Amino acid sequence: MKEVTVEELKQKIENKEDFQLVDVRETFEYETSNLEGENIPLGGVLIEADKIATDKPVVVMCRSGKRSAAAIMQLEQLGLTNLYNLKGGILAWQEAFDPNMPVY
Repeated sequence: MKEVTVEELKQKIENKEDFQLVDVRETFEYETSNLEGENIPLGGVLIEADKIATDKPVVVMCRSGKRSAAAIMQLEQLGLTNLYNLKGGILAWQEAFDPNMPVY
């Protein structure tokens, strides 16, 4: 499974690269703190797979990297090959860049 670090993600955002960020946490978690990605909770990721880009890189994130890895495994079964797991999830982002970000 391909991964990106929070540092690489921050670089993509700052460089205004063309990619999609998908957050597979539950809606209440997303509302607590997010990086402005599209919220598609893990339970609905296959149902809402049509919302996931196939023509550009897609970074999938969650709290720690485990649910996003599960989402990627499900989506790869559909033939998607442009998926990257955010290593360490939003907890790694908080630790690296935003210690005041509320996470649970």
